Amino acid sequence: MASLSLTFALGGLAGNMIVLWFLGFRMRRNAFSVYILNLAGADFLYLFFQTVYSLEQLVTFHSTPLKIPSFFTTVWTFAYIASLSILSAISLERCLSALCPIWYRCHRPKHTSAVMCALLWALSLLLSILEGLYCGFLFLDLDHGWCRAFDFITATWLIFLFVLLSGSSLALLTRLLCGSQRVPLTRLYMTVVLTVLAFLLCGLPFGIHWFLLFWIQTRSHVILQHLYLVALVLSCVNSCANPIIYFFVGSFRQRWPRRQKTLKMVLQRALQDVTGGDDSEVSSPQEHLEMSGNSLVF
Repeated sequence: MASLSLTFALGGLAGNMIVLWFLGFRMRRNAFSVYILNLAGADFLYLFFQTVYSLEQLVTFHSTPLKIPSFFTTVWTFAYIASLSILSAISLERCLSALCPIWYRCHRPKHTSAVMCALLWALSLLLSILEGLYCGFLFLDLDHGWCRAFDFITATWLIFLFVLLSGSSLALLTRLLCGSQRVPLTRLYMTVVLTVLAFLLCGLPFGIHWFLLFWIQTRSHVILQHLYLVALVLSCVNSCANPIIYFFVGSFRQRWPRRQKTLKMVLQRALQDVTGGDDSEVSSPQEHLEMSGNSLVF
């Protein structure tokens, strides 16, 4: 399992690094791409520490036992919570833009994406540090009472995010696929829907294990260990799947002129609020990219 996790983690690191490079340094950011940039950062951080953990497992199994610092668990927790928080914010924003488009365009503050991401990063860091402190992963010794309290708070936050993510995604799908006033299925919506689906299938089991680990009796410890290994691999698949989704959506049903197809252009198309069959966008990808976020923000 460690070798499998390492394979997915290394592939995901490369994919998310490409996304970070283009969105951070090569493309103008809009309201939605700010979220994708931060999501890629959270996934990259998670996969980096997953790589370290997998290497430690492989080296310990084949030769000398190694022990990674306990604070790695805190950073790992931080990256997972941040990733789920940002993905929930993405789904909620796109749901509001589909259900209440006029209100959304008129009342959405210009720098909402940047402010939301900053707040979610800060909250995720706070929860991770508090849990790490009182559960013995950082500088203090284990305090069972406070550790259980912060475990409960973290689990409650994860459940809230899951409900928010599921509810907003379901409402978005309903608006996209049902009713007389259906919203056109643009590449931007395809990107959101596929990213959420990947998390529900691959990323959620890790959160479920997290909940079970602290709230089920220790007699189920062996079962939880097997669930943990499976959830660990699936979480790596989830984090490395997001860049694949972006480039798949950007390339889907597009007749590219010779020598014009680049990774940058494919990523731009995945973040555009245009339908998948619109070929006219190839001649002016930046124009549509700016339209998809209404205004450029940082």
